[in-house]
Amino acid sequence: MKKRADYIKRIEIKGLWGRKNISWDLRPDVNILSGANGIGKSTILNSSVKILNKLEGGSLSNEDNMGVSFVFSPEDATYIYYDVIRSFDRPLINSGLLEKIGNQNVQTELDWQLYQLQRRYLDYQVNIGNHIIELLTSGNPEDQAKAAEVSHAKTKFQDLIDDLFGDTGKKISRKSNEILFEQDGDTLTPYQLSSGEKQMLVILLTVLVQNNQHYALFMDEPEISLHVEWQQRLIQLIRSLNPNVQIILTTHSPAVIMNGWIDAVTEVSDITTR
Repeated sequence: MKKRADYIKRIEIKGLWGRKNISWDLRPDVNILSGANGIGKSTILNSSVKILNKLEGGSLSNEDNMGVSFVFSPEDATYIYYDVIRSFDRPLINSGLLEKIGNQNVQTELDWQLYQLQRRYLDYQVNIGNHIIELLTSGNPEDQAKAAEVSHAKTKFQDLIDDLFGDTGKKISRKSNEILFEQDGDTLTPYQLSSGEKQMLVILLTVLVQNNQHYALFMDEPEISLHVEWQQRLIQLIRSLNPNVQIILTTHSPAVIMNGWIDAVTEVSDITTR
């Protein structure tokens, strides 16, 4: 029977590029992979994500595990919930995907992630709405008191976005079930935001819709397009929305690790043997 993990304890890769072995012991909270360009940071993350996808689908065999293996917590777990955030705002070149979307506003990779997150956000709201109704109608006074706390994370997310986007006068709409913004009397869609704003929205919205569950969040150079102040706050913002998330990221930015995360940094050379 499949059992879901709370976090990843170790990632092992044998024969990376046919000549390197990787053994990376992970913390349950924050893990930052650092090193020079071309040393393999993104390859380690991408290889790990491919195998996690196969594990979740139950289709992994010894022949297609690419030499990647995991130790989970608890150790008898067989898979883990995870998300992957791509920070590069490149134009979408898949014409078939563009036709399938049918939304002319979706032009870049960040737009595509936002498009997918809109549906997840709607599902998230339905789930917390159902949970509130269940608590209010349980007849248990303690459950009824808990009902007010269920939507706390959503309100916190909205407050964080308003604070981050405050310099441009943008505020997230509290009346819409979709993600929309108000600015100087106008209504804006997420696709009208700057690259940095889209990127921060993608990151925080991805964390929110996991609804405080234990899961792993992979990010490859999330500092791209982010103002240095946002880079400094990034990890704290993520964990304030969900303290149960395990963050696994690569970065070249000192700002990302400045606010108390130096001990979470691992150099690729320190986990590599030949």
